[in-house]
Amino acid sequence: IKLTGANADAKPGGLETWMAHTSLKATLRHDAPKEQNPVALTDKNLMAGVYLFAQNCAVCHGTAKGVAPASPIAKGLYQKPPQLAIDGVEDDPEGYSFWKIKHGIRLTGMPSFRDSLSDRQIWTLALFLKHMDQLPPAVQQTWVHVHNWPVL
Repeated sequence: IKLTGANADAKPGGLETWMAHTSLKATLRHDAPKEQNPVALTDKNLMAGVYLFAQNCAVCHGTAKGVAPASPIAKGLYQKPPQLAIDGVEDDPEGYSFWKIKHGIRLTGMPSFRDSLSDRQIWTLALFLKHMDQLPPAVQQTWVHVHNWPVL
């Protein structure tokens, strides 16, 4: 019996969407770290966040607002990955961003980085995401050029 399609290029039904969003929200409220980000808000750490984002995230989540369109990989995913500089995550608690990066999100293209990034690197990414709309000038200058970097 086919209840719904399994293909990645078809929009999920309302029930599937509701279940996924409800589960994610409940999981984040329960499991995401509640403590303050242990990585200090410094220009050096924000710059490290830019580099980590460029190497691990930009291919799906895009680059600085208005600089480059979504990549072909991002366009082929469903659920469509949020273009974070446009869709914004600055209002998310850093613990939520940490949890999503570390564990990934089931039934989406968002992978777990638990085995490829250290907790400190993940917290550095969470710091960058929290402040990506208010970067110091030198960090912003680097951020707007990420779209020109080769994907490693």
